[in-house]
Amino acid sequence: MVTGSSASSRFFPRCVLALVLGAAALGTAAAQTPPPPAVGVRPAEIRGVARAYDFVGRIRAINTVQLRARVEGFLEKVLFTEGQEVKAGAALYEIEKSIYQAQVEQAQANVASAKAQLVNAELQYNRSLELAKHQNAPQATVDQDKAKLDSAKAQVLLEQAALDLAQINLGYTEIAAPIDGRIGLTAFTQGNLVNPGSGVLATIVSQDPMYVQFPVSERELQNIRQARQQANGSLIKIEVLVKLANGQAYQHPGLWNFTDVQVDQQTDTLLMRATIPNPERQLIDGAFVTVEVRERQEQPRLVVPQAALQLDQAGSYVLVVNDENKVEMRRVALGPNQDTDVIVQSGLKEGERVIVDGVQKVRVGQVVNATVLPSGKGT
Repeated sequence: MVTGSSASSRFFPRCVLALVLGAAALGTAAAQTPPPPAVGVRPAEIRGVARAYDFVGRIRAINTVQLRARVEGFLEKVLFTEGQEVKAGAALYEIEKSIYQAQVEQAQANVASAKAQLVNAELQYNRSLELAKHQNAPQATVDQDKAKLDSAKAQVLLEQAALDLAQINLGYTEIAAPIDGRIGLTAFTQGNLVNPGSGVLATIVSQDPMYVQFPVSERELQNIRQARQQANGSLIKIEVLVKLANGQAYQHPGLWNFTDVQVDQQTDTLLMRATIPNPERQLIDGAFVTVEVRERQEQPRLVVPQAALQLDQAGSYVLVVNDENKVEMRRVALGPNQDTDVIVQSGLKEGERVIVDGVQKVRVGQVVNATVLPSGKGT
């Protein structure tokens, strides 16, 4: 039989052991509880931003002229160097003139003969008219002489028209530049026979200023127009900037001056055009460029780093750390990118902390350890 004292002695160590094991288990569980995940955040901030929209465009010369021969003859002179800049009125080609000069002289002789006949017809008519007044000539003779006089006047006009045409053709033997610009290759050299069917002799394209043309979707156009509207009803002024094929920014801004009146139904775009200076002749007709339509002055807008943006089937969103250090989701409507940031049009307030680093480690509702990153970090 076991006595009470011996039973108590056996029970006591077991209780102590259970308490020790329980405390150890609690300590292990506490040690296994992970700390809140660390994330980097940036506050959404209002910043002066000039909105910009990028498009693909093409440089076009304002004036392009194809030179053609308007009369037939052999080229006697080619008076330019291919690729040089020419001024309006400068002589470029000379076609042999001898034939056309002879035609002018012949037409001048015909005019002189017609005028002499006109003088004789006037004298004859005046004599007949005077005789008829004294009943010394019949009226029929007067009428005949009047008809001859009118015919002589018409002949003078006819010969004068022929002379004018001959002089015009003589003038066509000299082909001059109708515009200022740069001239390209000549299709015919000295000594070749040219005529109106010979095609283009050479092409002149104007150099300064130039056009830049670019298609804009109807939706983008509406967005640009809406973004330009200010509260007072005025429009934010914009400028057109160009990047060359090598990515270099072109130094002269352009001025938007034309929007097409019809939408291209195949592409659902409108053609836009801007005039852009070209004093250094860097822009070449037909070249592809990147076109940036940018506001001239910065406007205060809410921005967040692009690294904060997330995307799912419902659209764009950001994860925000609230005042209790819990993660929340914010659906946002976005504007265009601004360097490494993006404009937020709605869905977020200034000062809210958006997660830019460690976003893949957290979920909505989770408590996190947030560290505010300086500007430029986590982007």
